[in-house]
Amino acid sequence: MLYAITDDTLMPGDLLISQSEAALKGGCQWLQYRNKSANQEQRLADAKKLRQLCEYYNAKLIINDDVVLAQRVSAHGVHLGQGDGSVCQARELLGETAIIGVTCHDQLSLAKQAIADGASYVAFGRFFPSQTKPNAKAAPLTLLTQAQVLNIPITAIGGITLNNAASVIDAGASAIAVCHSLFACDDVEARAKDFCRLFSA
Repeated sequence: MLYAITDDTLMPGDLLISQSEAALKGGCQWLQYRNKSANQEQRLADAKKLRQLCEYYNAKLIINDDVVLAQRVSAHGVHLGQGDGSVCQARELLGETAIIGVTCHDQLSLAKQAIADGASYVAFGRFFPSQTKPNAKAAPLTLLTQAQVLNIPITAIGGITLNNAASVIDAGASAIAVCHSLFACDDVEARAKDFCRLFSA
């Protein structure tokens, strides 16, 4: 599954909506709204528009880090970093059907704790050099294989491109989270289709 993550630098202004729609047209099933710089009013407006888009394309909107924003726009879920609040609190606020993901870096122990707390999926990475988080700790591909015992959807993140995505899928990732390799290209819809084809190869 293709899991696209927005970037306010790559997608300023109206590009947020047009590029997100292109990704959804191309087959993206989950879209994460990530914007650390906009004010609350702008983030609320953006998230509402993306929620409508995701509904139209039968995709899921995940909000990065902000459980309250996710609740306000009736997003399908939230993604939490290790310092972004508890899964239990997010579940209580968003409800039993909400998708709650947790960043687990390179540690199975963090994933096991997230699952115990009620996470819907876990994310490992970075697996390759990342432009979004260049200082993130590297994770080995073998982690994805080891994580199969968790019996929960696993997202791989960090520097994933068309050239290396097959390696993380083959290692056990059920979703690939992409940002620059999708939204920095000239034809986002075509690139999204190319990523999606990797799952049926």
